[in-house]
Amino acid sequence: MSGQPENAERYYALESIRTARDQIMELSQQMMVQRGQVETYKTSDLAAARDAYAELQKTRTAIAEALSHVRFPLLEIEEDQQAAAAGQLREGILRFNLMSNAYRPVYEALRQFASGFPVDGTTNAAVIGRLMNNVRMGYYPTDSDNIAQILRGIRFPEGVTTNLLDPCCGCGKALRQLAQGNNCFTYGVELDESRAEEAQTRLHRVGFGSYFFSRISREAFHLLFLNPPYLSVLNESGGRARHEKKFLIESLRHLMDGGLLIYVIPYYRLTPDICRVLCDNFHDLSVWRFTGGEFKKFKQVAVLGTRKRRESESGGTLWLERLAENPAAIPCLTELPEDRYQLPAEPMMVSTFKGEHFNQKELERQLRQSDSFAQMMARSELDSGVKSPLLPLSINQIGLIGGSGMINGLIACDSPHIIKGRIVKVVRTETEEQFSASGEHMGSEITETISNKMIFNVLTPRGFRALT
Repeated sequence: MSGQPENAERYYALESIRTARDQIMELSQQMMVQRGQVETYKTSDLAAARDAYAELQKTRTAIAEALSHVRFPLLEIEEDQQAAAAGQLREGILRFNLMSNAYRPVYEALRQFASGFPVDGTTNAAVIGRLMNNVRMGYYPTDSDNIAQILRGIRFPEGVTTNLLDPCCGCGKALRQLAQGNNCFTYGVELDESRAEEAQTRLHRVGFGSYFFSRISREAFHLLFLNPPYLSVLNESGGRARHEKKFLIESLRHLMDGGLLIYVIPYYRLTPDICRVLCDNFHDLSVWRFTGGEFKKFKQVAVLGTRKRRESESGGTLWLERLAENPAAIPCLTELPEDRYQLPAEPMMVSTFKGEHFNQKELERQLRQSDSFAQMMARSELDSGVKSPLLPLSINQIGLIGGSGMINGLIACDSPHIIKGRIVKVVRTETEEQFSASGEHMGSEITETISNKMIFNVLTPRGFRALT
């Protein structure tokens, strides 16, 4: 197709590429103008020449940043050659001598590269098709082979039940595989109702609905498995917040000090902001590439790290950021040492775990744990046995009790009988003739009075009687 229809979904990747294209086009033009200003002023106004040169340096840096940022959305839409070209152009522009007179080839190379981006009229059906397949609510379940590789690198404490949390658990297969045979209690949250119902057959506790509207205990989990959705569609307001970052920031608070994070994302999503969150909150970080076909298909990596208290000064993130630029440097999961990470041996209690929506199984579990229902149904000493009033009942009290049905049934006495009380409404109508002072008839005034009447129906050996 020639381009996206007006009512089509707006994809984050394409919007980012379009923005980068416009920036590169504009900045490359600015670079030509600024170089001309340096040349013009260098003989007549040295201060103006220095200012123009400083602006030229800033423009070059901005072009390099735009080329660096556009690599990731290009990788997302599987334009690997263009992503590689962006990296090469970035390195070239940073090495370029700003006082050179050979600006025209650089200008043409940048504009030719940017004009070839797959946006607007150049967007084809294959690109859109790949994006639509990738969106799928961002649901990429982690395959069992790679889970097995991750599991090999975890050492579970002996004699301690560990708590495992997956804030976007899908069908619960991944967390179940991690927990099986390791004395674990599993907690998951899932937005999709059908997947949540399936997860209930595998995990101990499952919260229905959005994780962001769930209530879960802080610092109560030994392991956090996080394979967040990778949304590629802009929200209605045009916001560009990525879910993989939001899930990371919101869910790390549930992990206890020394707990293990397993963070599964595409390697090109190791953006500077993600890397900063990881380095600020975790130590002993390591990144492992998924095996074989899974990596080729989804480009996923597993980031492992141990939770730490956030420090005022954290280490640099450059080493982690560079892995996104050079995935070949990321070791494969098969190289993860056995028992590389040990979970804390401290038992923890999850006092709060409530999903956005109540589900029947969770309600049943809470009712079993609560004694409120039993207390409500229990009969007290006053409820059991024969009861009698402290004082003789008045006629009005007898009427109220009889109307309520409390004395209905068989009355065992010298003359046994069956009694049933009921209250009926009685309407009494009174007519009063109205006359004037001269004796002339003016009409009638009708007054209706409604009252309650107590009736006891009594069946005796001698027959039926009605008492009013």
